[in-house]
Amino acid sequence: MQPKLIIHGGAGSSLKGKGGVESVRRSLNQVIEEVYALLKSGAKASDAVVLGCQLLEDDPRFNAGTGSVLQSDGQIRMSAALMDGTSQRFSGAINVSRLQHPIDLAHHLQNSPDRVLSDYGSAELLRELQIPLYNPLTELRLEEWMQERQENFVKTMAGVVAEPELVENAGRGTIGVVALDSQGNLAVGTSTGGKGFERIGRVSDSAMPAGNYATMHAAVSCTGIGEDIIDECLAARIVVRVTDGLSLHAAMKRTFAEAHKNQRDLGAIALDATGAIAWGKTSEVLLAAFHDGEKIGDTLETNEGTLTGCLEG
Repeated sequence: MQPKLIIHGGAGSSLKGKGGVESVRRSLNQVIEEVYALLKSGAKASDAVVLGCQLLEDDPRFNAGTGSVLQSDGQIRMSAALMDGTSQRFSGAINVSRLQHPIDLAHHLQNSPDRVLSDYGSAELLRELQIPLYNPLTELRLEEWMQERQENFVKTMAGVVAEPELVENAGRGTIGVVALDSQGNLAVGTSTGGKGFERIGRVSDSAMPAGNYATMHAAVSCTGIGEDIIDECLAARIVVRVTDGLSLHAAMKRTFAEAHKNQRDLGAIALDATGAIAWGKTSEVLLAAFHDGEKIGDTLETNEGTLTGCLEG
């Protein structure tokens, strides 16, 4: 089967000019090229997803891993999840600190009897695995937090991209990868630094089935305001509709129409077992790119009023 791949780097307000579009496009395309090459070599979907998440976590532009936003107390707490559609197995880590790749913990937990750990349990597991401590803080994120502290955290969240000149206003920062391998297996991974400036201990959707879900029929990764994604149970809702017989495009259209009616602020990327690629958003911009087996495309200049898009398999 022809492998397929779609990734995202968050959702938010409009990108500022062509320079912003091209800068984000370069970052996304580099990840697409490396991960798709791995899929073409015969790698499993879950391994491709882990690599894609690691690469996006390493890019300080995006709010995951290095470049994660700071919570109200000035600390970084990250969450990540991985789900294999073939085994229909979900694993995740919630509010973990001092780690380069949160997706690695989620990957390790795939074979554990306890597959979702919170902050304390994640820290203990890091010690057990002897994973080196790592500081994901960047100067731009620290400056962003210090400025907000001076203004008593009037913003409800940090910027989606760690370059103020690229994205207007606040954004919703998460990264995600969905892959279909040559054997027809689906997998999805999602990783985030959270909203930024939030209450200590707040849990995002990224390490829940609401934000990251897969079966053998479809796989979805979400981005946006986590509370809105949880309220819609967005990823699981789309996947269940496909599993129950709707086409991926129809499931996305129905689900995003409902989210739009409910005034949610969110986005999602998806694949199904036929190789169909889909995306949706109620925000102005969805920072997503994909490989359809022949070429790379993206959603960076999708019309503002467009809710969903789909390429059939």
